[in-house]
Parts: sequence; C-alpha cells; structure tokens
Amino acid sequence: MSDLEDISHHIQDRISSLRCLLDLSLLDSPQVKMRKLGEELFALERHLERFEICVDRKEQHLKDLKELEQSSQKYLEDVEHLKDHVPPHMPGKNSSTSGNEPVTKQNGAEVRAAQAENGKKSRCFIKEMEVITMQEFDNIPQYMKGRVSYDQLNAAVQNINTAVTFKYKIVHQPVKSLNNQSRRLLQRFKNQETKDTKGQYFIVEDDIREFTQMKVDKRFQGILNMLRHCQRLRELRGGGITRYVLL
Repeated sequence: MSDLEDISHHIQDRISSLRCLLDLSLLDSPQVKMRKLGEELFALERHLERFEICVDRKEQHLKDLKELEQSSQKYLEDVEHLKDHVPPHMPGKNSSTSGNEPVTKQNGAEVRAAQAENGKKSRCFIKEMEVITMQEFDNIPQYMKGRVSYDQLNAAVQNINTAVTFKYKIVHQPVKSLNNQSRRLLQRFKNQETKDTKGQYFIVEDDIREFTQMKVDKRFQGILNMLRHCQRLRELRGGGITRYVLL
C-alpha cells in the first residue's frame, strides 16, 4: 500500500471518529466533548500535513520522471540521427608495427627471419592522409569551402591517398620487377625529389591525373586550400613543380 493510500485511510478513520463523537455528544459533558473533539481535530490536522508533504513529494517525483522522459527522448533522437547519418569516411590512425609485441624464445635463424620481415614491412609502409572530421570541416571558413560538401572533401582525400599508394608501391618495388611504364614513372618520381622531400610522402598534379579519375581544376585547387587549412598537407615548390607533401 502506498504512503498516500495509508494516510488517506488514517484521515478517513479520523473523520469517522469525529462523526461518532458528534453522534455521542449528548452522553458526554461539554468539557469532555470539547477535549475529545480537539484531540481528534489535532490528529486529523497532523494526517493532513503528512498528506500534503506526501503529495508534494509525489509531484516532484512525477516532475523528475517527465524530465527523464524528455532527456531519454532526446538521446533516442540523437541515436537515430547518428544511425541515419553515419559518415562514409571515419577518421583513424595508420597502423604500423609498434615494437611492443611479447618476447618469445627464438633461435638465431628465426630472429634473422623476423628482422628481415620487419624490415620489409617498414619499407612497404605507405603513409595516408587522415580523413577530415566533421568538426574540422565546420571550422573551415565558408569562403574557402564554397560549394564543396563534407563528403566531397573526404572523397578527394581518398583520391589523394589512392595516388600516394600507387606511386609509392612503384617506389618500393625492386627495379627489376617493374615493367617499362612503371620504370618511366619511377624515373619521374626520382627527378621530382629534392633534399626537402627526403623521407616525405608527396605527390604532384600529374600523379592525380595518372592514378585517379579526379579532375585537376580550379575546384581541386580549392580543395587543396581546405586540406592545407586542416593541416593535412603542405606545398613545396621548385623546378616549376608544386609538390603536395602529406603531414
């Protein structure tokens, strides 16, 4: 039984007692009648105070439940929005060998083989540009974004990563394994290198044309400005060539 129901029963009992007192008032003296009536009224007043306190508490509890319902509804709407608007490009880190793998007992041949394999993985590692987050996109000035959308910007990021991957797969392959076309490309890559690009991953506009379907036009230049703003790349000029270096 709830508090309100309990107190309500007590009040009903007191009211019944008052009625009985009034019915029996002819049998008692005025002093006795007044004393009993005062006791019953005092008890009834205390029950009414308890009733009011309990009602206030229930009202506050109901208010809290309504606020919780509204908050839960908002969270549900946010989750539904996220479910319906999952971006096609999710930011992430390039994976590489950390060097923290557990140590196991190996003989000399196994150690040398593992070292050779790690060296091969290191040579084959190709850096990629991380996708632009929504927060970064919102912080790009509107005059710089123009009509380029968030998805279009990250599609350009994927195209640049494709060009970088194709280029450095050729760079990392043994020369003897390359065909004539790949050897010509390799020679072009070497001619474009400078002391400032040593150890860096970069591409030029010809790489975009060679390895992707993206147009190198005014819109592409605007996208490069946005990527520089987001600190995804920087430019190195020299010899009539603009090199786009990944950061």
